[in-house]
Amino acid sequence: MNFRFSGHESFICKQFWLKKGYDFLIHGNKFTEDDSVIKLGVGKNMVSSIRYWMRAFGLTNENDEIEEIAHFIFNDNNGCDKYLEDIATIWLLHYQLIKTNYASIYSIFFTEFIKNKYEFSKNHLNDFIKRKCDEINISFYNQNTINNDISVLLRNYLKPTRSEGKQEIEDALSGLLLDLNILKMMKTRDDNGLTEEHYLLNTHHKDIPYQIMLFSILDNPRFSKSISLKQLQTEINSPSIIYFLNNESLFRIIGQIVDKYKSIIYTQNSGINELQSKKDINKWDVLKDYYAK
Repeated sequence: MNFRFSGHESFICKQFWLKKGYDFLIHGNKFTEDDSVIKLGVGKNMVSSIRYWMRAFGLTNENDEIEEIAHFIFNDNNGCDKYLEDIATIWLLHYQLIKTNYASIYSIFFTEFIKNKYEFSKNHLNDFIKRKCDEINISFYNQNTINNDISVLLRNYLKPTRSEGKQEIEDALSGLLLDLNILKMMKTRDDNGLTEEHYLLNTHHKDIPYQIMLFSILDNPRFSKSISLKQLQTEINSPSIIYFLNNESLFRIIGQIVDKYKSIIYTQNSGINELQSKKDINKWDVLKDYYAK
């Protein structure tokens, strides 16, 4: 296993960068070309950052070739939400960011670190990542790099405070993932009267369409036609983990899936709870069903 904790050039992913990167590539351009700065209309470091985020969200592969999910969202002729106006698309991209594991901190943070841990500090997260690196390969850990990556992760999801400067606030508010409202910050004082920043995870999300959750289930290679409730709750990249669903929310969305797709049933036999599919369902058709509403 390899970890990657750099490549974003300290920039968060901004609202229109993915569309900008998609259009750039669809017209046959390359991020490595000398005139990419001119064509994209951003600085050199931002070109590198856009390229990084395209890969991190699974919109391109290692050769900067466009993946199907990118065409599905951003194509000018039939893209489902090319300007990212639907919160469901942002949830879909959030899922993509975690599952690709290209930007390792997002997979580590959302699938491991915050399990049953809804309040944390930067130091808590840094220590956890250091332990992970020590388990795999100590050379993956560099404190300055990790601190920077943690900062970018928080800025991707955390709305700015009034204490920040006007320019910093305007820059932060351009973040792609802010509307998910996943994190909030609180300040406390320690025993010495020093201010400490703590971060809280918001687990009350009611805007996850059942089609988005079903897509992530069908897209997960760990799942088969029979998926236990425990898998849906605890498996890597499972809905409960990716979308912060408590049992009540999970059961509600399962009910919506079963009501819509008659070939999918939820069984409760001998203490074993499973979501079962009687036939193959195309994950792209599920997404099309949502965006056709």
